[in-house]
Amino acid sequence: MTRSIAIAALVFAASHTAASAWEAGVDGPLCTLEHAGDGAEVRLTYDPSLPLYSISIRRAEPWPEGPVFAMRFEGAQPNMITTTRHVLSEEGRTLGVTDRGFGNVLDGLEFNDVALAFAGTAVVALDLSGAAPEVAAFRACTTAPSA
Repeated sequence: MTRSIAIAALVFAASHTAASAWEAGVDGPLCTLEHAGDGAEVRLTYDPSLPLYSISIRRAEPWPEGPVFAMRFEGAQPNMITTTRHVLSEEGRTLGVTDRGFGNVLDGLEFNDVALAFAGTAVVALDLSGAAPEVAAFRACTTAPSA
């Protein structure tokens, strides 16, 4: 087992013990998917009028500066995605990414057990227990949002 996988397994085990619910919804014209776990709060949005997706991951500590943000999904359909187009909020506690397509992100959240978000030296584990039906509801909202 490689060192990074061993660390990821420990982070997942620690976060998995206190899982919080995923919840899809609507916030005005936006479709939303939210999760608050021990290590971070996650909010995905979709604005069908643009169309534009976003993901924001907020943690207690500031995210370190880094040239790349990555998410690795572990479970039935493992995958890793990276971008250099991420931005940090002014206080550095929220990392955000926007894009016109989020298929790999949504697949990762829906079909896996854990998502690991990496930026600089920071790693945040997101427990995906219960995420699948909420991701499906979020996807349905992207085709027929209601305000």
